Amino acid sequence: MSVEAFNPATQTVTVLPSALDHFRKQLEGEPNASAIRLSVKPSGCSGYMYILDLVDTGQNDDLQMQVDDVMLLIDKASLPILSGTEIDYVKEGINRQVKFINPNATSECGCGESFTVND
Repeated sequence: MSVEAFNPATQTVTVLPSALDHFRKQLEGEPNASAIRLSVKPSGCSGYMYILDLVDTGQNDDLQMQVDDVMLLIDKASLPILSGTEIDYVKEGINRQVKFINPNATSECGCGESFTVND
């Protein structure tokens, strides 16, 4: 696998501590996974949907970002949509979820599963 490394000066995704802890626990529970892969795909009622996968290896053009002891792989084609995004893990009442704070998202659907960006 040929994975392109992130240049720290141009790092475009920030993983907040609570999300990092969550990802670490997810990886510990999955012995066949060594990284978290982030991408977006066209979907939902608003346009795009975030995809997080536990993977052992990424795709050939994935960008690699080491955050402490967690490897984050980012789909290179998704990078323009993800640029500047902060990833958090929030607890609201009895619900827990990974939350994406994306400055490129211009709107989200009512259910929170998809989002729109300006082209």
